[in-house]
Amino acid sequence: QMELEALRSIYEGDLCFRELSPVSFQYRIGESGDPKAFLIEVSWPETYPQTAPVISMDAFFNNTISSAIKQSILDKLMVEVEANLGTAMTYTLFEYAKDHKEAFMENQPVNTVTSVSNSIATGTPDVPASKKKDKKEQLSKIQKRKLADKTDNKGELPRGWNWVDVIK
Repeated sequence: QMELEALRSIYEGDLCFRELSPVSFQYRIGESGDPKAFLIEVSWPETYPQTAPVISMDAFFNNTISSAIKQSILDKLMVEVEANLGTAMTYTLFEYAKDHKEAFMENQPVNTVTSVSNSIATGTPDVPASKKKDKKEQLSKIQKRKLADKTDNKGELPRGWNWVDVIK
C-alpha cells in the first residue's frame, strides 16, 4: 500500500507513467516520437516484494524493438530485481531503465520503419510535379446551386452571414 501511494504521488502528472491496476504499472522510457523509446510493464505478484515482480515488454508499443534487445533489457532489469529483493523496487526499476536507456538501445537500428516506407516509395516511378495535374473537387449540380444561393454574383458570402442574433 505504501509503495502504491508513493508511486502515485511521484508520477502524478507524468505522461510516461500509467497505472493499469493497483498491482500493475507501465512506464514509457523516452519520448513518444523517439525511435529508441520502449515501454516496461511491472506487475506485482501476491508475495511481492519478497518475490520478484513480473516484468514484461510485450506491449504493442515495443513491436519495433527486436526480441534480442527486449531480452537483454529484461535480463539487465532482472539483475537489478535480484539486488533489491525484499524491498519496494518499482520506482528503482523505472529509474534504472531511464538512466540506462542509451546502453539498452545501442544495438537497436533506428530507421526500421522509415526503410520500409522508402522501399515502397522507390517501387513507384517518379513523375515530376509539373506533369501532375491537381484534380479539383467535382461538385454536383445541387451542390453548385446551393453554393450559388449562399453567395452573391461575385462568389462572396453576404455581409453578416455568420453574425449571431443577440435578440433571440
